[in-house]
Amino acid sequence: MNIVILGAGQAAASLAAKLRALGHRGGIAVIGDEPAPPYQRPPLSKAYLLGQMGLDRLTLRAADWWQDQGIALHLGERATGIDRDRRVVATERGEYPYDQLALTLGAAPRRLPAAMGGDLPGVHVVRNLADIAGVKPALVAGRRLVVIGGGYIGLEAAAVARKLGLEVTLVEAAPRILGRVAAPETAEMIRALHRAHGVEIVEGTGIARITGTAAADGVELADGRHLPADLVICGIGVAPETALAQAAGLAVDNGIATDAFGRSSDPAIWAAGDCASFPWADSRLRLESVGNAIDMAEAVAANMLGADIPYMPKPWFWSDQFDAKLQIAGLNLGYDRVVTRPAANGGSVWYYRAGRLIAVDALNDARAYMIGKRLIEAGRSPEPQTVAEAAELKALMA
Repeated sequence: MNIVILGAGQAAASLAAKLRALGHRGGIAVIGDEPAPPYQRPPLSKAYLLGQMGLDRLTLRAADWWQDQGIALHLGERATGIDRDRRVVATERGEYPYDQLALTLGAAPRRLPAAMGGDLPGVHVVRNLADIAGVKPALVAGRRLVVIGGGYIGLEAAAVARKLGLEVTLVEAAPRILGRVAAPETAEMIRALHRAHGVEIVEGTGIARITGTAAADGVELADGRHLPADLVICGIGVAPETALAQAAGLAVDNGIATDAFGRSSDPAIWAAGDCASFPWADSRLRLESVGNAIDMAEAVAANMLGADIPYMPKPWFWSDQFDAKLQIAGLNLGYDRVVTRPAANGGSVWYYRAGRLIAVDALNDARAYMIGKRLIEAGRSPEPQTVAEAAELKALMA
C-alpha cells in the first residue's frame, strides 16, 4: 500500500513515524511546499525568534532518519490538485499516485486586506520560517512595533519584541485580550504581565488601516488615533488550509471535515492537525495545537492501517511570554463558572460547565496544570469550592 502525506509539518512527521512504528512497509511520501524538513512551529514566535534556538533544534527529525525509515521527502514542492478518480496528487513537478492520502496541510495566518494596508512592506505575520526570516532583521532595539491582535501569537510576538528592546503597543479590537480563548481572570494575569514589562495594551478598539505609502509607518485606529510604527505584526488568527480539499470536492466544515476516525468524505483520504475538524460533543471541533497535531496524526496512522479506533482528543496547550509559562489543559468551551487559585507570580483558573471540571489555565503553576490535566483526563471533578479552598492541590487526587 502506497501512502502519500500532503503537508510537511508536525502532523506529517508524526503520521509518517507512526505508520512505520506500526509496521507499514509500503511506500510513504511526504510532500511539503516549504524548503525545510518538518520542524516545530511553536518556538518560531518564541525561542527561535529570540535567537535562543537554531534550526537544527527546530527540526523534528535528522535527515538520515527519513532515509533510514524509507520515507521520501519532497520539499519545496507545491501541490496543485488531487485527482480522486485516478488517486493521484499533482504538484508543480509531477504526479504521485496513492492508495491512501493524508492531508496534514495546517493553517495559514489571516492577513488584513490590501485596502487596509495589509500588504505594505513592514507588515508581518508569524507562522513559518520565511515569516521569521522576514521579521527578524526588523526587530531592532528602540524601534516602534504595533501588534494587531491580542491572542496568543500576538502576545508572544509582543513579549519577544519587548525582550529585544522595542517599544511595543498591542491593539485588540475585542473588549479584552484572549477574548475567544480564556476567561477574564486569565486575561487579567496576562495583561498585568505585559504591562509590567512595558507593553502598552489597547483593548476594545478596532483598526481603520495601516498607514504608509512605500512601507508601513503606523496604524490608524477606529477612534481616529494614530500609532506611529516602524513595523507591524498581525496576529489575527489562522484559517485552515482547505483549498485543495475543496477543489477536490471533499466536505469542508471549519476545516477538512473528518469522521471520528480521521477519514474525510472520500474513504481513501484522511486529514489530521490544524486543517481538520472532527466530531465532538454533538458538534465539530478543530484544534490548533501541537498536542492535537501529534495525537490525531497518530490516530489516523493507526486507522489507515485498519485499527478503527475513534480519535478522542486530550487537549493541552502552552504559551511562553517573557519568563512566564501559561499551560492549559482541557477545553473551556461553554464554561459557566470559574474558580481561581493564586500562586507565586501567577496562579490557576479552573473552568466548570454544569458542575463538571472541563479545563485549567495555569500561569507559572506547573503543579496546578499537571493535577488539573490528570483530573480532567480521568473524568474526575472536584467541587469548585474544594478547588478554591484546598491547602494542597495534591489532596484533589485522593
